[in-house]
Amino acid sequence: MASPELQTIIEFLRAQPTIDADFPARRAGMEEATSAWPLPEGTQVEAVDAAGVPCEWVSGPDLAADRTVLYVHGGAYTTGSLVTHRRHVAQLSTAAGARVLNVDYRLAPEHPHPAAVDDAVTAYGWLTTVAGIPPERVVLCGDSAGGGLAVATMLALRDAGEPLPAGAALISPWTDLTFSGASHDTRLELDPMCSRTSLAPSAKAYVGAGDPKAPLVSPAHADLEGLPPLVIHVGDHETLLDDSSMLAERAAAAGVDVELWVAPEMIHVWHVFAGMVPESDVALAKLGAWIDARLSAA
Repeated sequence: MASPELQTIIEFLRAQPTIDADFPARRAGMEEATSAWPLPEGTQVEAVDAAGVPCEWVSGPDLAADRTVLYVHGGAYTTGSLVTHRRHVAQLSTAAGARVLNVDYRLAPEHPHPAAVDDAVTAYGWLTTVAGIPPERVVLCGDSAGGGLAVATMLALRDAGEPLPAGAALISPWTDLTFSGASHDTRLELDPMCSRTSLAPSAKAYVGAGDPKAPLVSPAHADLEGLPPLVIHVGDHETLLDDSSMLAERAAAAGVDVELWVAPEMIHVWHVFAGMVPESDVALAKLGAWIDARLSAA
């Protein structure tokens, strides 16, 4: 059974108003809800311009400068920012023993696909050239839409013949913007955060006039051959459960080393509640250990 701490958060989430397409209001609400969360003691934050993409270095104290996580945040491609995910990436930095480059990619509907992919590719290119971090010392990471974006970024790099990172760590990734997964129905009553109804406005805003099944939009439908190792964390109570299972199956079929963890009773991106929820502490430590192992193998 889920801990009392997690049950309290689930009840809080269920009490929130229905999400609509008022993206500025959603962004403001997300900023307000997360900006008050204190950063771990000793966290260092430094703003950087990654070839025109606003980013920031976030790290715990005394970490090696060449061990790096490139993080692309969630928010359904329409919300989220450096502020909303700063506490989470600071905790991830300590868990993984690596600095995090937190990426503030452009959002839809003002900037539909492929703007987010272009920005993530640009930030990665800056990291591995100007900042001088070897690709084998980089792990991509993202939650929700950021998880799908991390995979799309690697596909774009692969197709361009660019060197790939050491791996990618994906938290509850949104990888199928066609909403074809059965879990959208089977987990609907269990998921307090995501549904076809809540995600559809963002999908429409992001895809625009494009194809929602295009590989760089919905990587669950892509050819994943040649990608580096992946780890995927998803909760069994998520409507996006099948986005993870489809991606894992397709990756394995393409010969990619992939590890899928379906956590019983967990909800969407439960890792962000680390420090407040015991299950989140476990998940973040598990994810950090995987990243550490990938970076240590270089």
